Amino acid sequence: MPKGLIVTSATNWLIKPFTMYIFAWLFLKVIFGGFIPDSLATEYIAGAVLLGAAPCTAMVFVWSHLTRGNPAYTLVQVAVNDLILLVAFAPIVMFLLGVSNVPVPYETLLLSVVLFIVIPLSAGYLSRTMIIKNKGQDYFDNVFLKKFDNITIIGLLLTLIILFSFQGDVILNNPLHIVFIAVPLIIQTFFIFTIAYGWARMWKLPHNVAAPAGLIGASNFFELAVAVAIALFGLQSGAALATVVGVLVEVPVMLALVRVANKTRHWFSRRSAERQVIFIR
Repeated sequence: MPKGLIVTSATNWLIKPFTMYIFAWLFLKVIFGGFIPDSLATEYIAGAVLLGAAPCTAMVFVWSHLTRGNPAYTLVQVAVNDLILLVAFAPIVMFLLGVSNVPVPYETLLLSVVLFIVIPLSAGYLSRTMIIKNKGQDYFDNVFLKKFDNITIIGLLLTLIILFSFQGDVILNNPLHIVFIAVPLIIQTFFIFTIAYGWARMWKLPHNVAAPAGLIGASNFFELAVAVAIALFGLQSGAALATVVGVLVEVPVMLALVRVANKTRHWFSRRSAERQVIFIR
């Protein structure tokens, strides 16, 4: 399915990071500029950039399932975007933060990529290989993985609690800032989905490829964005707050896009879908 991979790769890496910066700058510096101190607006933009430079690698499987997306294609597109993430995330972030006049030590950003992408990816691959070799696939799927069912969600919730604790003064004194940050993030989400989904329709891709291709870019790898924001700017920074707002708005916005995708299934050729099923079989 090369056309689907072209759509997702081009949208996520040639369009999304830059439109995220444009929307964040337009709203936080210009439209809402009179309500936000300039230095704080710059920090919010930095957080938005971190979100925009990291397409989703986990929740996209949920969104794909809810739209009856092709699971094999979804897996491949996530793998491709993960590989691109390894080499493209740091340069894109450095470039866009440089445009924003945000000083970021390249060594710190590179270390963040190693800590939050390379090491977990390598550990996952090695542990999976060793466990399957010693215990078998059934043990890995039905015993080992189930031990970690709740760990990731607990870790994320604890992170959010800590972040909101450190950001308490900002949130209580400037609650409108949450809305100011959310506006460009929501607009960006719908905009990117429209580009990828519309492109897929123009190329006459089947709906079960078009939906996940559009949803992966609309969603964000917010775990990475939050972690890097904390590493680069600190727990109490505006960048960290912006990434947390991204977490809060993502689920309701993505569920809305899932509904859009399901309601527009008839836009895509039934014949293309049938050819895709035949090809898979």
